[in-house]
Amino acid sequence: MKKQLKALDPDTVRERVRARYGEIAEHDKGCCGGTNSGCCGDTYSNKLGYSESELSSVPEGSNLGLGCGNPTAIASIRPGETVLDLGSGAGFDCFLAARQLNGTGRIIGVDMTPAMITKARANARKSGHQNVEFRLGEIEALPVADHFVDLIISNCVINLSPDKPRVFREAYRVLKPNGRLAIADVVATKRVPANAQGALDTICACIGGAALVDELKAMLEDAGFVAVDIILREETRQLINQWTADDKAGDYVVSAVITGRKETYTP
Repeated sequence: MKKQLKALDPDTVRERVRARYGEIAEHDKGCCGGTNSGCCGDTYSNKLGYSESELSSVPEGSNLGLGCGNPTAIASIRPGETVLDLGSGAGFDCFLAARQLNGTGRIIGVDMTPAMITKARANARKSGHQNVEFRLGEIEALPVADHFVDLIISNCVINLSPDKPRVFREAYRVLKPNGRLAIADVVATKRVPANAQGALDTICACIGGAALVDELKAMLEDAGFVAVDIILREETRQLINQWTADDKAGDYVVSAVITGRKETYTP
């Protein structure tokens, strides 16, 4: 019998996730479910919110087909802002943010996988972006100063964390007063089956670690966020069915866009 997620050691989860996404970085391709379908290729563009012009604008090698939505489409990025990407991978969404900033501001990508950081930095050199940087670190302990960023984005990463409340506390810490959170992630609309919660491969596929919508909202509000909104993208359920051998995963998890704001006053 497989263990429940709560019995899994958090470092074991992180190491499996790091190994899985390091392999993807080294082989230059992947997708959320680790298959050759799902969120890869054309499907990544057409069903998850990326236009052809966006896909063609990023450096070759930055689009690894990892994601469940387009956080830059909901972020309302403003000139001169400092943007932080949690779990930045090969830099795909960072480069799209840089496109919107148009030479202003700053983009910081944080990822815990050394191979992804190496790849992202190489992509930044190829692209010539001077305002994009990548830092090695865990999203539960961000290598970013307090009250430093205007906007946090993330794409299908927070579900992988074994300590989501800490992720949101860290996000709140590094945001400036009135800073915003705009992420795409997989959430659970029903309790994830015990066998999926306890399977490391299913967690790595962005399914086993998905939090229930109400629990996720409570985590954000407990961290201090206000105006929290979680919008389900029901059309992604069929896509999620392709991510693992469980072709019914979309019955209990779905992609969502999640937004929130840090209050203007910080004591």
